Amino acid sequence: MRSIDQPGPPAPQRIQWAESRGRAFSFTLEAGLPLLEAARRGFAAEGFASGTLNIRGGALGPFAYVMPALSRTGENAAFYSDTFRPKGVTRLKMATMTFGRRDGAPFFHCHGLWTEADGRVSGGHILPEETVVAESFEVDAFGIDGAVFTAEPDPETNFKLFGPIASEPTDAQTTSRAFALRLRPNQDFTGALEVFCREHGVISAKLHGGVGSTIGARFTDGRVVVPFATELAIRPGVISPGASGMPEAQLDIALIDYLGEIAEGRLIRGDNPVLMTMELVLEVL
Repeated sequence: MRSIDQPGPPAPQRIQWAESRGRAFSFTLEAGLPLLEAARRGFAAEGFASGTLNIRGGALGPFAYVMPALSRTGENAAFYSDTFRPKGVTRLKMATMTFGRRDGAPFFHCHGLWTEADGRVSGGHILPEETVVAESFEVDAFGIDGAVFTAEPDPETNFKLFGPIASEPTDAQTTSRAFALRLRPNQDFTGALEVFCREHGVISAKLHGGVGSTIGARFTDGRVVVPFATELAIRPGVISPGASGMPEAQLDIALIDYLGEIAEGRLIRGDNPVLMTMELVLEVL
């Protein structure tokens, strides 16, 4: 399987996880608010400090983002491009977001695809500090209670990355058992999820959110993304029993690579290793 050398030693625990409770709900991101504040208000109104968003469309402006890029210094296996700030209103095609905390304050990690005001189709990593909701739009959320995605220094990748940390449960209304996960580099995305589910007695689950990167990509229809640095978002994702009765992952994704090429489709099982990280929530069905 493909692999990329990381600057630091691999952590012994290859999946960082925390069990929690959760609930799916929808809310409206309000026009004129910074995207981070709009997301915070939506989660807070339902009693949650962390969770995920699945975004089907929407309008942003001002808007700022970066794309995947090669490392300029060798301090990381890959890095980010310079910041892009397209003029006018950018129309999201889709995006996924992990919402949590960084440096003691609300923060998010969000990847998506969009069309800019001049017609340019692009994608990448949305910057929380510089992005504003241009027009109100509805999003699908999943809040977690008993865990919080928290950004911490990661010696393996030399980045500050989101990972789930157990927290005291609150009185937030929940409906489902859930697991908040962060997959570490150089392990197959679907394979790691399937092993985790087997070890925790999960046969069926729905994926919420899904923000991260893979080392290129291999799709079930035979298409191949060769450039190794990507920004990836999960579209639908499910865990269900396979022919053997064991859990199998079906992951439909969208990505942009460091050359600016976009690809969408279903990942082939067993041949899509994580590049830097993969954050998601499993709702046990």
